[in-house]
Amino acid sequence: MTVEFLLEEPVLERFALFYKPTLERLGIGVTVRTIDDAQFENRVRAFDFDIVVASWPESLSPGNEQQEYWGSRSADRPGSRNLIGIKNPAIDKLIDRLVFAKSREELVAATNALDRVLLWNYYIVPQWTYSKVRTARWDRFSHPDKLPEYGASAFPTVWWWDAAKAAKTGGRQ
Repeated sequence: MTVEFLLEEPVLERFALFYKPTLERLGIGVTVRTIDDAQFENRVRAFDFDIVVASWPESLSPGNEQQEYWGSRSADRPGSRNLIGIKNPAIDKLIDRLVFAKSREELVAATNALDRVLLWNYYIVPQWTYSKVRTARWDRFSHPDKLPEYGASAFPTVWWWDAAKAAKTGGRQ
């Protein structure tokens, strides 16, 4: 048995190579192939890969996108985000519960249930998470005291030019 990690950026090779010694000890041959963006996109759209590094961006209010990520209807559709090819009626029902939730509590419960089922089936191997947002900026801007929990501190959406701060740092008026 052999598997190929298909990557679109050389920086991702270190994540794929981490698995190589362990998989080889299990008797699984491993190759890591980094290709250009166009080839990568075409192969992913056609489901022509063994393993890829991917992300599924989420919001605090998950919704219809879950059908595209995990739903049976998108499993065989070229270009869908159901890269795994999941066709699971239980997951489809949980997605419907999530999408058609009547309250925040029902949405949270359905989301937690979907998360448990996805994790229980071992469809993905979580790679990393980072709870910080790194930004570089001059102290020439102001923002509300309470920033949004996600979204790169909403820069520049809820930030504004502060002439007084700019004057202290030698910025334009």
